[in-house]
Amino acid sequence: MTTQLLERPATVTVPDTEAGRLIVPATEGSTTVPTYRVGAPDIQCRYPVIVGEDQVIGRAYRWHRDWFVLTTAGEHNLRRPPKGTPGTDMAAAHLAQQYAAGRIGAVPLDQVLAEAPTPLCGPVPLLHPRMPVNDRNIEGAQIAFAGLRAHHWRAVLTGFPGSDNHWFLSCELCPWEGPKFWSHLRGRNGEPPSARRHKGGCIGEDKVRRLITAYH
Repeated sequence: MTTQLLERPATVTVPDTEAGRLIVPATEGSTTVPTYRVGAPDIQCRYPVIVGEDQVIGRAYRWHRDWFVLTTAGEHNLRRPPKGTPGTDMAAAHLAQQYAAGRIGAVPLDQVLAEAPTPLCGPVPLLHPRMPVNDRNIEGAQIAFAGLRAHHWRAVLTGFPGSDNHWFLSCELCPWEGPKFWSHLRGRNGEPPSARRHKGGCIGEDKVRRLITAYH
């Protein structure tokens, strides 16, 4: 079951290794936790946690409010972060501690990039692989894809992941790509979503309103 054709080149989205602030954690007992930073999310909406110049000690991602980490030791569910703590911060701190304790290793960023999937140039699956195929999810996905078309967004790799999971999308009005939540794109109380669209403001709110019927 598929929807929409992506008429776009098969480029690889590269995490911005300069993104994010450097975090210098305190020494814990006799273990010195290394300085680390959180990179930009990749096409699978996974945030790389980097030490040194280019050593990835793990990747963090959100699924149904829980935060998971992928490391050389496998996948681990960290559950939900404490109230007021961003999930990326919780996950990055956990990875840095595990790395300092010698429980996980590091992988060169070049290797991580080489193993990353490329955007689809053909049909995009209706549902994300983690989403069960049932009537409710199929209906939600059809509504979501209709909303993407109406507001000039394109899914790049996976199908509908649910309303509150990161979905890597491409803006059709400008070159921006990145993770968004469908719950933020569908608007609230019958109103259209923010015309600012994403970080950087897209092409400007006035132009967005002129181009998209929902704002008229």
